[in-house]
Amino acid sequence: MLAGVPLAATAQTRPAAQPAATTAAPGTTAAPAAAQGPAIVSPAARAITSLRVEGTQRIEPETALSYTKLRQGDSYTNETLDQAIKDLYASDLFADVQIDGAATGNIVIRVRENPIINRVIFEGNKRLKEDKIGKEVRLKPRQIFTRSAVRADVTRIVELYRRQGRFAATVQPKMVSLDQNRVDVIFEVSEGPKSKVRQINIIGNKVFDAGKLRAQMATKEARFYRLLSSGTSYDQDRLAYDQQKLRQFYLTEGYADFRVTSAVAELTPDRKDFIITYVVEEGPRYKFGDVTVDSDIRDFDGKKLAAGLPIKKGDWYNAKMVEDTVDNLSETAGLFGYAFSDVAPEFQRERESLTMSINFHIGQAQRTYVERVDITGNTQTQDKVVRREVRLAEGDAFNSFQVKRSQDRINSLGFFQDKFEIKQTPGSSPDRVLLEANVEERSTGQLQLSAGFSSLERFIIQANITQNNFRGKGQTLSAGVNYSTYSKSINLGFTEPYIFDKNIAVGLDVFRRDYNAFNFIGTNRNTTYSQVSTGFQLRTGVPLTEYWQLAGRYQFSYDEVGLDENSFYTNGRCDPLKAGRYLCDSLGNRLTSAVGYSLIFDSLNSRLRPTAGQRFVFSQDFAGLGGDVKYIRSKLDFSKFVNLGSGFIGSFVGEGGYIKSLEKSRGEGIDKVRINDRFYLGEPQFRGFDIRGVGPRVQRRYYTTDGTTGKQILITDRDQLVDDALGGTAYYLGRFEVEIPLGSGARELGLRPSIYAQFGSLFNITRPLPTAVFPTTTDAAGNTIVLPLPVRDTAENPLYSYVNAAGLAVSTTCAAGIPNGNGGCNGIVPNSPQIASQPFDEQFLGNSARPRVSVGVGVNWNSPFGPLRIDLAKALVSQPGDDRKLITFNVGTQF
Repeated sequence: MLAGVPLAATAQTRPAAQPAATTAAPGTTAAPAAAQGPAIVSPAARAITSLRVEGTQRIEPETALSYTKLRQGDSYTNETLDQAIKDLYASDLFADVQIDGAATGNIVIRVRENPIINRVIFEGNKRLKEDKIGKEVRLKPRQIFTRSAVRADVTRIVELYRRQGRFAATVQPKMVSLDQNRVDVIFEVSEGPKSKVRQINIIGNKVFDAGKLRAQMATKEARFYRLLSSGTSYDQDRLAYDQQKLRQFYLTEGYADFRVTSAVAELTPDRKDFIITYVVEEGPRYKFGDVTVDSDIRDFDGKKLAAGLPIKKGDWYNAKMVEDTVDNLSETAGLFGYAFSDVAPEFQRERESLTMSINFHIGQAQRTYVERVDITGNTQTQDKVVRREVRLAEGDAFNSFQVKRSQDRINSLGFFQDKFEIKQTPGSSPDRVLLEANVEERSTGQLQLSAGFSSLERFIIQANITQNNFRGKGQTLSAGVNYSTYSKSINLGFTEPYIFDKNIAVGLDVFRRDYNAFNFIGTNRNTTYSQVSTGFQLRTGVPLTEYWQLAGRYQFSYDEVGLDENSFYTNGRCDPLKAGRYLCDSLGNRLTSAVGYSLIFDSLNSRLRPTAGQRFVFSQDFAGLGGDVKYIRSKLDFSKFVNLGSGFIGSFVGEGGYIKSLEKSRGEGIDKVRINDRFYLGEPQFRGFDIRGVGPRVQRRYYTTDGTTGKQILITDRDQLVDDALGGTAYYLGRFEVEIPLGSGARELGLRPSIYAQFGSLFNITRPLPTAVFPTTTDAAGNTIVLPLPVRDTAENPLYSYVNAAGLAVSTTCAAGIPNGNGGCNGIVPNSPQIASQPFDEQFLGNSARPRVSVGVGVNWNSPFGPLRIDLAKALVSQPGDDRKLITFNVGTQF
């Protein structure tokens, strides 16, 4: 269209000397002027006699004329007419422009307006949603359609796909004409595959192989094992970043002259992948020369500072160490109150000796003071909740350590987004600094749902709801429910961290826990003892120093330990043959009144997701302040986190405890510490083992007859054991864990895997007395047969049963016949012996301090339905009786 514009303009300016060319033959249509050959126009300027515009619909003729310089009465030439056509096209209002009457001076401008856009439609776009593309394109409904705007929008859409790594994407624009000079604009998108980095070539490297250099880059070669990594996609911006990463790597290895001479990304012929080629020059390797410190601040002794630097003369040059030294010197200056000290390294390169001498110059700075602490971004959290965690107040001398500590304490609240930093900006004078805490709030409510499957408890469901920033005052309000077939509990809690705006925390917990133990007899599950605890706990805590804290508590609880009388009682008393002597000895109701304290050291940089620091807690509880129970329970917890570099976080978590009873002996074979006061170990603390799956226990295996051989054998199927966990009075548990970083793609999904190894044990209770001793006999083959335990009368005579004439079962001491009234038995018909218990073998297992060991891998995933944790743990070392478990998971969400 644009190519025909000059010709059309020329054709409209022919002279009137050729009338024959403009007359049509009778019965025919006159040919267009542009088709009548070249026109010969006089170069003399003429005056415009008349001027009008034809063909406009929405646009006023005067508006169209305003875009040109043509005016009635003015002179014109061929050049001015050509320029008028160009000006009208440039307005983007017209699709076609022609000028007639150049020969007569009666100028007629004939136009065809550009259509109006009715709709803008995108087809074929799946990876980029319509709303995202719609924000980038300029064409909108009810705007004027132009081809230049369409071409520009096509370019924009293609660029959007290139940012997504889809360099094979194409966009085909189409126009559908409608009535009233309207059009629908359709962009047909062919997205194509995501362009990957097929190969990374490095030329010029001699010291380090290409594989090691590629490991330093954010861009990775596309391989099947990198499905979750976004680094395999080509990104032009990442190309420059990788060059910087290469330079940083070489600088840390002493190659100060290293440079990347070229970096080229070539698209493969099929437009699917890229091949990246780097050309590098390594240069020679340098060592550190003289390392000195020159300070303009009189408080600093340059020689003493230089002596304490990690950089030593003769070591290989390392740019990272230089950067760290600058940071350390700046932080040291900050500790003395110099907030804006300028530490500048001055390099002196000796190319002949290949040494790099450095002088760290500390510029003159004034001691600074905190002018103001500004807190912004907290819309729900009250200002005082954040301000009380800041370790510096207005007027205090600046201290960089206190700034870092304030930052860690605010992060540990858990109310704000991660990576929060306190910014330091100059104040109203050189010796004043402003501290700006610009926080970004996040959800502080937590709804945690845990579900699991246990070989003992079957399905387990737990629900806990917590609001850690109740009413924006930093208060904690919590409620929890635990439900399974054999355990139920509910607890409510409230904590005020600053009572009456004083740094004293108080809290209250109210709870009810209902636990039903059980065992198996045959294939039937039977509830054994029930333990119901109801009570409350008052808590308080005061800080001793910045890192030490003292916490106190008082707990009052009422415990009920009982058995199902229908199943485990005989003649109104607990029957050891049915329940076990160890359970019968634990029955009863008792009050516990205990007071305790905890001494806490906490230097973790975050309480939610720590990466550095340690935590130590020593606790003791004294029961006997009234009530029926007396003991001392001591417990020790320790955790340490270390940043291992490259995103790896290492941690060690250890704990242990011991209970010492202050009561007198309760009888032979009965432990002084009651069953409900003991420690228990297993899931979730000890991964790889089931709930209460570690430690002392009594297992009862019943005898049966082998249907094939007819011999008496023990039932060994674990699901048919009577297995009662007894707990212990001492335990220890440790875990080594390493959190593994993943690529940016996995991080975007919220995946945080870790590997770990655990060890621990639960032990130290009194061995319970055997429940029963069964009589034995020998069969004809010489095999020992364990007989059932008979029912005996008060004189220890075995009892038998027979049916009398009335059809009623009658007990007797006669093995055959009936009593004859003289103390003997009359008759030879054998009676049925009454059985108190089928024979079983009872074993006391697990009371060993030997460590159990498990290893496993776990994954935290911030899934769309909440945080999810999955663990796959294998018990490598266990003791007889321990109950193993392979897989556990739990899920929660935030609000």
